[in-house]
Amino acid sequence: MGVPKRRTSKQRKRLRRAQLKVEAPGLVLCPHCKSLKKPHTICPSCGQYKGRKVLEIEGVK
Repeated sequence: MGVPKRRTSKQRKRLRRAQLKVEAPGLVLCPHCKSLKKPHTICPSCGQYKGRKVLEIEGVK
């Protein structure tokens, strides 16, 4: 059974946990309506993806 030989120091533990930080999602501008959206997804405000209409949004022409 794996048992640690030495106690993990505070510095080593904190260095390891520094990688677990929460990051904000990467957002890009929609080329059609200029609103922020996630990359590689359909724009939720205009319904376009890669220059073509994919989703019909109510209230948007």
